[in-house]
Amino acid sequence: MLNAALSVLSRNGEAETTASSTKTARSAATFVKPRQRPDGDAVAQLREDIRTKLVYVLGKTAATARDRDWFAATALALRDRIVDACEQQQAGAVPDKRVYYLSLEFLIGRLLSDAMNNLGLVETTKAALRELGVDLAEVEGAEPDAALGNGGLGRLAACFMESMASLSIPAVGYGIRYDHGIFRQFLEDGWQREAPETWLAEGNPWEFPRPETTYKIGFGGHVTMTSQGDHQIRRHWHPAETVNAVAYDIPVVGWRGKHVNVLRLWKAESDAPVELARFNAGDHVGAVAGRARAEAISRVLYPSDSSAEGQELRLRQEFFFTSASLQDLVRRHVAERGSLRSLPDHAAIQLNDTHPAIAVPELMRILMEDHEFSWEDAWQITSNTLHYTNHTLLPEALETWPVELMERLLPRHMQIIYLINWLHLEEQSKNAKGGTFDISAVSLIDEAHGRRVRMGPLAFHGSRRVNGVSALHSELLKSTVFKDLHAIEPEKIVNKTNGITFRRWLHNANPELTALAVEVAGEGVLDDPEGLRKLEPFADDAEFRSRYAAMRKTRKKRLAQVIAERTGVVVDPSALFDVQIKRIHEYKRQLLNLIETVALYQAIKQAPNKDWTPRVKIFAGKAAPSYVQAKLIIKLAGDIAWVVNEDPEIGGKLKVVFLPNYSVSLAEVIIPAADLSEQISTAGMEASGTGNMKLALNGALTVGTLDGANIEIKDHVGADNIFIFGLDAEEVLARSREPNYAGKAIAASPRLAAALDAIGNGTFSPEEPGRFAPLVDELRHGDRYLTTVDFDDYWRVQREIEAAWKRPAQWWRAAILNTARMAWFSSDRSMREYAEEIWRVRLG
Repeated sequence: MLNAALSVLSRNGEAETTASSTKTARSAATFVKPRQRPDGDAVAQLREDIRTKLVYVLGKTAATARDRDWFAATALALRDRIVDACEQQQAGAVPDKRVYYLSLEFLIGRLLSDAMNNLGLVETTKAALRELGVDLAEVEGAEPDAALGNGGLGRLAACFMESMASLSIPAVGYGIRYDHGIFRQFLEDGWQREAPETWLAEGNPWEFPRPETTYKIGFGGHVTMTSQGDHQIRRHWHPAETVNAVAYDIPVVGWRGKHVNVLRLWKAESDAPVELARFNAGDHVGAVAGRARAEAISRVLYPSDSSAEGQELRLRQEFFFTSASLQDLVRRHVAERGSLRSLPDHAAIQLNDTHPAIAVPELMRILMEDHEFSWEDAWQITSNTLHYTNHTLLPEALETWPVELMERLLPRHMQIIYLINWLHLEEQSKNAKGGTFDISAVSLIDEAHGRRVRMGPLAFHGSRRVNGVSALHSELLKSTVFKDLHAIEPEKIVNKTNGITFRRWLHNANPELTALAVEVAGEGVLDDPEGLRKLEPFADDAEFRSRYAAMRKTRKKRLAQVIAERTGVVVDPSALFDVQIKRIHEYKRQLLNLIETVALYQAIKQAPNKDWTPRVKIFAGKAAPSYVQAKLIIKLAGDIAWVVNEDPEIGGKLKVVFLPNYSVSLAEVIIPAADLSEQISTAGMEASGTGNMKLALNGALTVGTLDGANIEIKDHVGADNIFIFGLDAEEVLARSREPNYAGKAIAASPRLAAALDAIGNGTFSPEEPGRFAPLVDELRHGDRYLTTVDFDDYWRVQREIEAAWKRPAQWWRAAILNTARMAWFSSDRSMREYAEEIWRVRLG
């Protein structure tokens, strides 16, 4: 019998059972201290459990098993221990309040290292596999990255889930079980190409299928009305199409195995998988068309919305997982508490960005139609249970849906949105008391751009709390995106700066640095990252700085090996490793980095005998399939790399590398090896960033604008230990209002003009001289992200960085202080703040 952490996920709120292997007396969470020899009995028991899984579950022998088979067997044996850890919690206990985290992405990466680390079984597993003649590193490498996310949004959700489990906050994460995720990126002649990510091709040993937990998700159809005895009109939605949402559960184990939560993912399945009559009549393709349409919902993450069909599929995805999640948590609450009237007291629903904003009308519909609440009561429950995290200030990222599409696909929800909006606008009109009132500014329907439903304002209006994800971002929400709504409800927006789980991004990703920290700060640093502060005095210790630098060199050699294997480029681990790893987008300004790379290349060519600081520029990230400019930036990076890396005059002074198919596991190799972290987005456009936190934690020095969490990182690590350049958010706004600001910046900077000329005239694409003209033309005549304006200051700070690299004592002192002062950016701190100030959940 599984404990409450898994039993709460049963269809009726009752305990579920699993056909696990025979019980043993194994200890679920005996933490193995660093360098401590594992217990011999524990090793022997795990060894036999792995062998049993290999033979009796996978049907393999040691002689026939591949690395992938050993991974699956090891994962299944550890999963049993996670289940055992569940049973050490209060079996069957119903928590006073539970958090439900709705996110379209959960970028969880590989789970084997997380499970071993959090259960304290790293050394035990390594020893058990060694006795079986297997190398743990090879087994870990055989696990595919779970293709459940794309970037920072999904990785944040994964960090938050791990921290909630580590803090014993009862929680369920809800998302979609994508067959292929975003896509697998490969380069063909330098161009990004996309292929399906086949992470589920051989199954997922971490998950528990729950076919008994299935919900009907409706689309289309019509709405009828009936009159009730209480003289109220009741509306009833009759969908024209239904799709099954089938649950799959992945346990999320917290630090030292003290608590386990669950990530519940929904797979879309057809009501009628095959129309047998059509199939037998010879229409073999048409007979499964309905199945294909239904299953497309959980096929890929972020299907292109450049077509009407793609846009509809995205809306179907968002409603599918939101409706299934709400139906699930409502059923659970009724089973546990009886009445939904107490839902706000015992449930906190967090909407991770606008993707699940449809939860506002869907929860209203469930309450009114399925449970016969009045409008007023349903609104009171909904608006006190939902909470909304905004992750962007970019207008194009704040989702809107055509009213026509909403009325056709979700007719009942559109009725509810109309009524929410009408009541909202009526109230604001009364509050205006005859004064001027711009009704369009606060309406949930945008009438100026083809009539569209504004999902951000809908989530804002229907939530109890709205939060930004960095101090700057939260203030900008109040003054820009939600300015008018903030004026109406000035207490609603709060700040909760993002964080990262140190278990993944320090303990797992950088064992050498972790060992140094434990040696200096004691083992308590593994539980409380504030212990990293004890590293500060050692920043002035020459011997410790030398050991810190040696640790970095070890990680850089590993990254150099990966670079050689994946790109064929040989790099020197002694060079400055300059890293920009993130989604490819114009506002993140990979282009600014590339233009500076060209300018540096030109400067080296002009003075090849100068004492240049050897540098390796490392890029990684994916561009959305329909994002033409972003894909052109990737091509530019590749073309620059080809020219620079092959130029004999440059030698080892400068290398450029683009690593394809960026993923969590690749990030775990790059981040501990980075010397310089590029966080150079246009000020005011990056909500927070968490890559900046991971890199700074591992001792990379940040070069960045005063944007997102860079500001708070600067405050914590100290202005002397970070490189800041460029306009701030207010200056960006002011400069963007000036006429021809890009032309003026280029005219004032011969270096910038020369670099742009080289890119635009075909220096890096001689076979197609005009290839990069669209990038250069946009910078010359538009430059929405002020790349040209910030260039000269970026060039200046890069030369400061080169000078600093030549002073090793100064550099490594700053790197150590970055690591020592990053504790505040733990996702544990973020989750405590959410729990206490938004969700009102007692910490376990």
